[in-house]
Amino acid sequence: MEGVHTTLLLLEIAVNQNSPNTFQFKLSGVGSWLTLLLIIWLLGSIGLGWLVKSFLILIGLILVAPVLAFLGFRWWLQRNLIADQCPVCSYEFTALNRTECQCPNCGESLKIEQGHFNRLTPPGTIDVEAVEVSARSLED
Repeated sequence: MEGVHTTLLLLEIAVNQNSPNTFQFKLSGVGSWLTLLLIIWLLGSIGLGWLVKSFLILIGLILVAPVLAFLGFRWWLQRNLIADQCPVCSYEFTALNRTECQCPNCGESLKIEQGHFNRLTPPGTIDVEAVEVSARSLED
């Protein structure tokens, strides 16, 4: 058995050892893979296959979780990132929906609601928009 294991561990085929053009084929990693497969087969045969399956599921979750987290973050960011203009100075910038921020241009406190920027005013403040009215002279 020792000779078979050594043969599998290092399998060298030399075409011509005296010439510099030698062909060598090494299977040094096969022994460790065969040992791993033998351990998995042995655990399955004695009734501990659930242990192998749970380990494989854990490895699968470790590989899939970052991908799902990245896709989930992109989906959340597309839904909550709002680009709009400041209602005071009309400067366009980006912020997160349902948050409070300041305009980087004029410094006005803003609240982002329903995809638009609104001025953040203290309670009891009445916000009025001025409308320009042209004056006409009345003739009698």
